[in-house]
Amino acid sequence: MSDHIPNPPPDWHLPDPQFQPEFYADVPLKRLIAFFVDTLLILALTAIVALLSLGLALILFVPLWWLLNFAYRWVTITQGSATPGMRLVALELRDHRGRPLDQVLAFQHTLGFMLSITFFPLQVISVALMLTDTRKQGLTDKMLGTVALNRRAGY
Repeated sequence: MSDHIPNPPPDWHLPDPQFQPEFYADVPLKRLIAFFVDTLLILALTAIVALLSLGLALILFVPLWWLLNFAYRWVTITQGSATPGMRLVALELRDHRGRPLDQVLAFQHTLGFMLSITFFPLQVISVALMLTDTRKQGLTDKMLGTVALNRRAGY
């Protein structure tokens, strides 16, 4: 089996990185690209909301950005197990059974992600894990049993 989990639980139905490395190829780089794409989209959305509020939202720009970021990620991950940035680079999030994330798991994943980008040391740990882990899981992924995979028809 995998050198990451010598004896994975019997309910794990994810591709094994040792025997199916194509599912994990370039995942950290793709996640970085997706992060920048999504961040630009969220900044544009935040700017639109600020303009529609006739500039009043500029006073609370950071909390507004945080809330819109959270909502954007939670809704898009719930709808398709990926943000638009992830879809652009052909990534999708899966739970430990290989299923798309449901609303609750998408909420938990989004909350973990938002905490990671809010507290820099958590983000450093998460990136280090993605670069060294055989399944390319970040901190939130490790805690929830989720994984970002390259999409393949039929999976």
